[in-house]
Amino acid sequence: MSTFLVTNRRSFFKAAAGIAAPAFIPNLISAPPSSTVRLASFGSGGMAWYTLDGIATHPKVKLACVAELDPARMDHKKKYPDAKVYENWREMLEREHKNLDIACVGTPDHMHAPMGMSAMQLGLHVYMQKPLAHDIYECRRLAAFAHKKKRVTQMGIQVHSAAEYKTAVQLIQTGAIGKVKEVHSWSEKKWGDMEPFPNRTDPVPANFCWDDWLGVAQTRPFIGDGYYHPVNWRKRIDFGTATFGDMGCHIIDPVFGSLQLTAPVSVRSEGPVPNQYNWAINTVIHYTFPGTRYTEGKTISIHWYDGDERPPKDVQALIGAKKLPGQGSIFIGAKGVMLLPHVGKPILLPEDQFKDFVYPQVEKANHYHQFVEAVMGNGQTSTPLDYAGPLTESVLLGPIATRFPKTTLEWNSAKLKFRNSAEATQYVRKAYRAGWAVKGI
Repeated sequence: MSTFLVTNRRSFFKAAAGIAAPAFIPNLISAPPSSTVRLASFGSGGMAWYTLDGIATHPKVKLACVAELDPARMDHKKKYPDAKVYENWREMLEREHKNLDIACVGTPDHMHAPMGMSAMQLGLHVYMQKPLAHDIYECRRLAAFAHKKKRVTQMGIQVHSAAEYKTAVQLIQTGAIGKVKEVHSWSEKKWGDMEPFPNRTDPVPANFCWDDWLGVAQTRPFIGDGYYHPVNWRKRIDFGTATFGDMGCHIIDPVFGSLQLTAPVSVRSEGPVPNQYNWAINTVIHYTFPGTRYTEGKTISIHWYDGDERPPKDVQALIGAKKLPGQGSIFIGAKGVMLLPHVGKPILLPEDQFKDFVYPQVEKANHYHQFVEAVMGNGQTSTPLDYAGPLTESVLLGPIATRFPKTTLEWNSAKLKFRNSAEATQYVRKAYRAGWAVKGI
């Protein structure tokens, strides 16, 4: 890394440590509707593009700047040519934070927390893509800081604001299928890799800063042909969070929200074990959560399947002639069953029993614009970190459990540790690379 980048990194964290929330933030929240909300984006390509564009389409938002370290992924350029571009996200924050109001994070999972926390430390409100962070400790720290400092936050589980998922939540909470006994959720995606690690090192593409892409992760050689960048990082343990981390935050969201779940008491994996470098596929994970007013018993079991795995045949039989979607959930209630495709209209079963049922009329919301409106003092976000933090913590217990197959891990949420496994507890928090410490994490 160049002397400039090292010096810049040190000066950024020195500045971040001594700067209180800028005065323009509380002024903005109480400002008249004519205020312009100035946006910074961490990332420009792929999901980062959809995120920044979703926010910047709000009529009162201006995309001020973008941090993108791959020149080939400047997806914002055509639509937002006036936005400043930085290769280094720390430099962007150091130079621009006084002229910013909000930020969005759409990078690989391992950089969500460093970027999101750094932005919040400088007074910005943040929209963060799912999963909220790469490990459970990061989730806890982000949510606690946002709550304490009253930052407006939103996690990018956009379907949370879709009419289909809002309807499903209302159906469960109004007792359409009675108290819920158990839930089975699944995704056909395969964000894992059971192949041996490639025994090679490839040249880093021109103008691509591999060291900055690694960020807080430990140094390693670059491997090309898409092994890490731009998409397959999801399969790699140090950068992604497997299929569950990717899709679990979406698919488990209406389960978590409708039942008003808290932290699970245990998690158990019955599927394959990840190797040293990559997550496994075809996982089967079982959770036990404390019961709530929407569940039948003192505890409730939530089950997850991905890749080629699906709920047992007796569970699938509950949906009758309906085709099992590639992704979704089956809620088993005391008075019926709800099939919730991802993303699709919830279906109450058996069909004969619910043939005359009148579904509630629920309006969708713009998840991105809801964030902007909340920043401007108009309403609240629906997935603030007070909600998204516990949801993501629960989801990220799943990948940890896959490391210890056929072992029931007893979770102590208050202490962020497993009661019966010090070995599993070591995966709750990862060590950041030297020189990449972030205040607050």
